[in-house]
Formats: sequence, C-alpha cells, structure tokens
Amino acid sequence: MKSYDIIVIGGGPAGLAAAIAAKKEGIDSILILERDNQLGGILNQCIHNGFGLHTFKEELTGPEYATRFIDQAAELNIEYKLHTMVCDISEDKVVTAMNREEGIILYQAKAVVLAMGCRERPRGALNIPGYRPAGIYSAGTAQRLVNMEGFMPGKKVVILGSGDIGLIMARRMTFEGADVQVVAEVMPFSGGLKRNIVQCLDDFDIPLKLSHTVIDIEGKDRLTGVTIAEVGPDRKPIPGTEEHYDCDTLLLSVGLIPENELSKQANVELSPITSGPIVNESFETNIEGIFACGNVLHVHDLVDYVSEEAGNAGKNAAVYVKERYGKDVAKAEDVIEIKATDGARYTVPSTIDLNKMEDKLTVRFRVGAVFKDSYISVYFNDERVMHRKKQVMAPGEMEQVILQKKKLAEFDGLKTITVKIEAE
Repeated sequence: MKSYDIIVIGGGPAGLAAAIAAKKEGIDSILILERDNQLGGILNQCIHNGFGLHTFKEELTGPEYATRFIDQAAELNIEYKLHTMVCDISEDKVVTAMNREEGIILYQAKAVVLAMGCRERPRGALNIPGYRPAGIYSAGTAQRLVNMEGFMPGKKVVILGSGDIGLIMARRMTFEGADVQVVAEVMPFSGGLKRNIVQCLDDFDIPLKLSHTVIDIEGKDRLTGVTIAEVGPDRKPIPGTEEHYDCDTLLLSVGLIPENELSKQANVELSPITSGPIVNESFETNIEGIFACGNVLHVHDLVDYVSEEAGNAGKNAAVYVKERYGKDVAKAEDVIEIKATDGARYTVPSTIDLNKMEDKLTVRFRVGAVFKDSYISVYFNDERVMHRKKQVMAPGEMEQVILQKKKLAEFDGLKTITVKIEAE
C-alpha cells in the first residue's frame, strides 16, 4: 500500500486549487486522482468566457482558467493520475482506486480532500410522462457533445430549467444554427445568474417562461414535440394553459447535485439542504482528516469562489497533517454553531472553532426565494450584530457574510451565529 500525506480526489478547479495550496503550505507528498483523461474537470467543456474576474482580474474561458491552475500544479511538481477511478474511501483514510495499468490500488492518506464536483439531476427525477425517444439530453451532456465531441444534438430545441448551463446552452445552440424556441422554468424565478439571463436569452430574443413545465413528450423513436403548461403555487399544471412546440431536442437543466457517493462510504455527514458534507471553519467534515471543497460541498455560482474555498481547504489539510492528526481536537464548548433561517437556506461552514479560525472567515449561503429591498442580518446568540441591505437576492446567486475572529472572541458566551433575511 502506497502512502501519501494528502490525497485529493478530483482534478477539476477545486482539486487543483486545494493541491496547490497544500503544496505551498509545505506538504510535498500529494496525489491528485482524476477519472477523466485530462485535468481541469468540467471547465474543459465550458468554452464560454466569464471566468476568472475575481481570481485573475481578467475574463477567461473555462479551459484558459483551468490551464492557469494546471500550469501551477506542473511547476510545483504535484503528482497526479488520470483515468483513475476512486471506488472507496474508508474512515481511516484508505483510498481504493483502479485504473487500466495498475488494476486496483490502495493508498493510505494522512488527509483526504474531497473535490469530486457535482452531477446533473437526471430526467428520472422529473417524472415527465411519455416514451424515451432520442433527442432528450441533460444540458451538460449537450454542452460536451457540441464543444468537445463536435456533434450537434438537434436543430429545434426546447430547454426545461433555467440553471446556468441551460441558459448558456440556449446561446450556444443558437450560435450553431439551432432554433431555441423557449426556456421553461417550473419555479417563479430563474435558477441562473442574472447576467446569463441577459446575455444568453434576452440578447437572442429567446423567451423565458417562469412557472412553466413540460407535461408531455411526443415521439417514439425521435422526439417530435413537447407540451408545456403553466403551474400553480403547488407546481401542478393549470388546465387550459397548455402550449405545444414542435421540436427534435429537449435539453434538461434541472439542477446540480454534489457528487457524494464516496463521501457516504466514508460515513461523512451530509446536509439535507445542499446534499454536500457538513463542514467546519477549516472545511473539515465530521470524519477527522477528511476535507471537502468546491461543488462537492455546495453548488457554486462562480468558479472563482470554488478556487478560493478549495485553496483554504487545501491549506487547512496541510496544517492538519503537520499538526499530526489534530491532537488539539476542539472541545464541544469551543465550537460555535452557524444557523440559517428566515429565508437563508444553509451556510458553509456550519460550525466554527475559534482556536483554528483565521482572522477573517467568509460564510457563504443561498436564499430560498427572491427578496427585494431586504436585509442580511447576523445574530450572535440573540443579539443582532450585522444588518446589511441588498436590493435583490435570488436563489441563483450566492450571498456571503464575513466574520472577524476578534469580534467573535470579544462576544461573551457566544454559542450560535444565526444568518437570516429580514424585511427591515
């Protein structure tokens, strides 16, 4: 069995940033395990621009952004294996992987960083009636076909779901000569970034129908048409609102789910809200020495935030290894719990140990609905200490609050920090 100080599972933007940060923190024995044939993860198929504005202060495409990190990893001589699938992680950090050359391999790690990213919610989760004709794709699959494989999924397109990938594919299919007829969204608000709605739909006169869903799929061998209808507050179709569209392609952009099968095998505790691990201020899970970052933790809106968060996770994993398995484990009374309520759906992290916290900590969260002219409020125990007005908050965009260690330490008897949305 080979041994490494840190094993990073996933060679996308999160895994690369975590490995680079750990190396810069003084850990030499690092291995990245990636199941694809190249590093970079999902960014390799995201050929549109808009990446890197926060990290590099310039606008890059997905592959360009990934290359910046791949080059850094190469300069630091960080070891990685491609075409290598991780099958299992045990609680004592034994990683089981397999590839064509070596067969099944066992690695013993002192720390593991989970950076497996996320996957698309499948059609099966939607319960759309009809046959299973050709021409129904998830938006991410269509993106890979068009951008990397050179195949065109179809010519007359309907998109269900207004997540960022669906919005971007509406523009991409239009560029390639397809007729994108409509984007239907079951919720009364879009799940994507405002800038993507403007740049991908409005600029190309593609209608976005909120509170609408697909209720029927036509065609046996190949998709020939779909019927969409308006839905009420209970998300059930309203009779009489049906609209029919002739189309040969239906793209599904109905949400992303953190890829956490491996996390479950290691008995990592998952959040029922995000489906990702519950972590503390160091991005450490409930299993000592197993850290999580990026979209496997919670689905991000910007890759810049993925890299920032993953860098912190990698740095903390390195500190953990250097401190020899964290002998100074936080006592229960030292841990401050962070709660999300009244419009805020969750927070990352969920707990803070003041002894390990850096001077500033960014707490990220998403809201559960669209809020206008409302306030982000932070309470220490029952006392409001932060009250910041925002004109618009929407589920498609992450929000954040920054906590200062000095203020937390000065507050006597601090047990809980509550993040909530208030009208005034």
